[in-house]
Amino acid sequence: MQQPLDPQEIPPGCPAHGNIQMYGPSFGADPDSHYAQLRGYGLSAPVDIAPDVQAELVTSYDAALYVLQNPASFVRDSRRWNALNEGRVPADSPALPMMGYRPNALFSDGAAHARLRRAVTDSLATVNEHQLIRQTQQSANYLISQFSTDIRGQAELMAQYAQPLPLLVFSDLFGCPPEIGDRVIAGISGIFEGTPGADEVLGGALTELIALKRRRPGSDLTTRLMEHSAQLSDEEVLHQLVTLLSGGTAPLAAAIGTSSALYLDEDWQVGLPVEDAVSQTLWNYAPISNYAAHYPTHDVELGGRVVRANDPVLISFAAANTDPKLAEHREQLSAKAHLAFGAGPHACPAKDPAFMIAVTAVETLLNQLLDVEMRVPFKSLTWAPSPWSRSLVTLPIRFTPKAVPQAAEPAGTNAGRTPQQQATTSSPINSGPSRTNTGVAPQPKGGLFSRFLAWTKGE
Repeated sequence: MQQPLDPQEIPPGCPAHGNIQMYGPSFGADPDSHYAQLRGYGLSAPVDIAPDVQAELVTSYDAALYVLQNPASFVRDSRRWNALNEGRVPADSPALPMMGYRPNALFSDGAAHARLRRAVTDSLATVNEHQLIRQTQQSANYLISQFSTDIRGQAELMAQYAQPLPLLVFSDLFGCPPEIGDRVIAGISGIFEGTPGADEVLGGALTELIALKRRRPGSDLTTRLMEHSAQLSDEEVLHQLVTLLSGGTAPLAAAIGTSSALYLDEDWQVGLPVEDAVSQTLWNYAPISNYAAHYPTHDVELGGRVVRANDPVLISFAAANTDPKLAEHREQLSAKAHLAFGAGPHACPAKDPAFMIAVTAVETLLNQLLDVEMRVPFKSLTWAPSPWSRSLVTLPIRFTPKAVPQAAEPAGTNAGRTPQQQATTSSPINSGPSRTNTGVAPQPKGGLFSRFLAWTKGE
């Protein structure tokens, strides 16, 4: 087998500097072949994580653990980033929102990290498990109610279920009133979609939420962060909330979508629990695929390759989880030994709640739509071409539609009518062009969170 070229041996001016591109349709369609090629370099390999943005990507499970669990030699503060400080990272690079410094636990080290993380983990620990399951079920039931009456018996599960569900759960956990919750969801969704001004929308909404909780504390995650003994400033509270949103919504949506697709796949072994589908997703389709930039405090050697101090070292959670060296004893490993939630001092503090939400979301879907199935085989599904996450673009499903709820009518109105005629009777609920083709009830005013809260109150 021909060894890949080492970019350190290629003249710097050469346009083809030898790095493997970790973005675009080619990578999105077949990331595993890219990881296989990268393993030819050894424990890590040079990549372009975005145009003109180079990094060292760790693909070995053991090497990933070494970096993640060695905070003395590998730190998270991206203000050390050589290329950024030297002006070699494009100002509009898509890598900057993912790797640029923010004053939160994710990008902090030492005592600063310990203080912020303690506030987050202690606050999350107060979330009642049964309450979280109920919140997830209620959010899931609402979303299903919005498409389950579609007379076509079809839906797109990513956009209509997997993506909005974590947004509703977190808005509820944060204690958002309707209008602020709408803007929180619009802001974080816009950030992931690249919508201009989304940062400002999210920041403004969370600033208002924090000010509201200063005046009227509640039994919610925002208040618990604010009242923690670490005495976070309002700005620090805001950035921890942003971290929880960014780390707990899009990756969780990806996990819900992929787990649902695996469970509904014709190759899935009937009788296995939903937990197995979620675990397989975390092992083989890590929602956060390549992330966790670390910066060596000194020149380090990784399997024969030297990485300069303050050059970014990223962890490929996806490649590490599928490391061929694990194959021999994969079955002996704990089901939780995957690195989808990271490891070491910066491991995800919400991994247990995240797993619980994903399992509950899939179970609720299966319980509500008993004959739900995918409209295309699992192998034909399309994945987003992102280096950072592994997420389905769409997940088309079909099912037997549920009956449309009817408005109360005078006695005898439906006498002698067939069920089909009764279902199409003009009424305040089912009248109007929005119902004619699909049977989906028109939406009340307001954003997603406002509509959800109105639904929970029967409005």
